[in-house]
Order: sequence, then C-alpha cells, then structure tokens
Amino acid sequence: MTFIEQLSAAWQKNNSLLCVGLDPDPAKFPAHLKGRDDKIFEFCAAIVDATADLVCSFKPQIAYFAARRAEDQLEALIAHIHEKHPGIPVILDSKRGDIGSTAEQYAVEAFERYKADAVTVNPYMGRDSVEPYLAYPDKGVILLCRTSNPGGSDLQFLETNGEKLYERVARLAAQEWNTSGQISLVVGATFPAEIARVRAIVGDIPLLVPGIGAQGGDIEATVNAGRTANATGLMINSSRAILYAGKDEGFAAAARKVALETRDAINQYR
Repeated sequence: MTFIEQLSAAWQKNNSLLCVGLDPDPAKFPAHLKGRDDKIFEFCAAIVDATADLVCSFKPQIAYFAARRAEDQLEALIAHIHEKHPGIPVILDSKRGDIGSTAEQYAVEAFERYKADAVTVNPYMGRDSVEPYLAYPDKGVILLCRTSNPGGSDLQFLETNGEKLYERVARLAAQEWNTSGQISLVVGATFPAEIARVRAIVGDIPLLVPGIGAQGGDIEATVNAGRTANATGLMINSSRAILYAGKDEGFAAAARKVALETRDAINQYR
C-alpha cells in the first residue's frame, strides 16, 4: 500500500484524524525508566501500544533520538509499530532539505534505514531537492508549507508573482511536483486562515497539522478550515500533551486518556 492508502485506511478504521508525535525527552520520563539503556524505546513503545487504535499516524521526531545517540532505538521503534500495529503509517519528522545528491542519501536514511512510510522535507531548495524522495513511489513526502512557529511568517508570507511563498509551495506541491501522487503538506494549527487557503489550493491532498495542545492551536478552527468533503484530509498532531500526561508508572494509560479525549474532540467538528 502507498502512504496515502495507508493513511486513508487508518482514518476510517480508527475513526481518527489524530497523529501522535513521538518527541521523547528523558528528563520528563517516569522515574522507573530513567536508569534503563533502552528507556527511549520503552517509553515510546508504551505510548504507541496504548494509543495505536486511536490514531491515524505516528510521527517520531528524529532529533530527539539522534541527540542522545538513540538512532538504534528509533529503528526498533518503527519496526515495532509496523509489526504490532500494521497499517498505521509512520512519519519520520526530519525536515530534510539539501541538493539532489545529498537528498538521495537522506531518502535512503528515511525509507531504507528507518523504514518510515513518509518523511517531512523542507522544499526551500526547489524541485531537484524533493525529487529523490519521490523516487520511492509508495512513500509519502510531506513538504513544509505554512509552519506553526511565529517566525515562519518571515519568509512564508513574502510575495512572489502575486502570491505568498507558502501559497506557491502549495501550488507546486499539488501540481507539477507531485509526480508520485504521495505529496502532503505541513500547515500549522496556529494559522487556521492559512489552512483554509492551502486547502483551497491543493484540493484533497493530506495536511499534517502540528500546533494543537501545547502550542495552543484551536481544534475546532483547524478541523473547519482543513477537512475535506469526506471529513478526512488531516493528520492533526499532538505530542507533549499526550506523551507527558502521566508522571508515574501509569504514564501510558494517562497518555491514552488524553489521546482519546483529543481524538473525540476532533471528531466533534468533522
């Protein structure tokens, strides 16, 4: 199955537009895990197992693993998701962006080493920096478009040929760049008006929407702005609010509770 086929099936099977971001910070782990060499894997795997029936995707952020020399635990985690929860797509959040020959190696990293189903990519260097990822015809390529951070406006709102830069990225992604049919876009929940604008440009292309929960994005505004005609089209990401909902050995159950509440809150507006 392609990434978008997997995603579409997960939307339906789990009745969910929720993506759980896996950003493991050992300083926030429960005490009983802190002395373990495999604590990052164990923490994330417990979150995954507790929430897999409530999500449409998981999104491990590579920096949280690489900074602690835990890339082997990231490989093990993605393998665990594929084995124990088949059909739930894994998005490697690495925001790669480089010239074609280097991008080829980043694509190998994401899709052959880590076995991710999709990867986030910075399109700032243009089409040839995106094409190596599209050479994997079943894999998702999720381009940064309108990001959730305040500083995103420094560049993304610049005018270019009568449209803002983020609008140009959306148009290129939906049209001439989307040779595999597997492109998606990142649009932050903190800017619902821009979510609506991107949706108008790209049609039914999936949108990865960070920024609810700890970043303060509004769920109702996000869903109203970004859902497609069949009430899907979104991967609404929450990370810290779910991961660190509990502080003790019941952390996974606490994470499940918040994930269930978040999924159901999203579904109120679909």
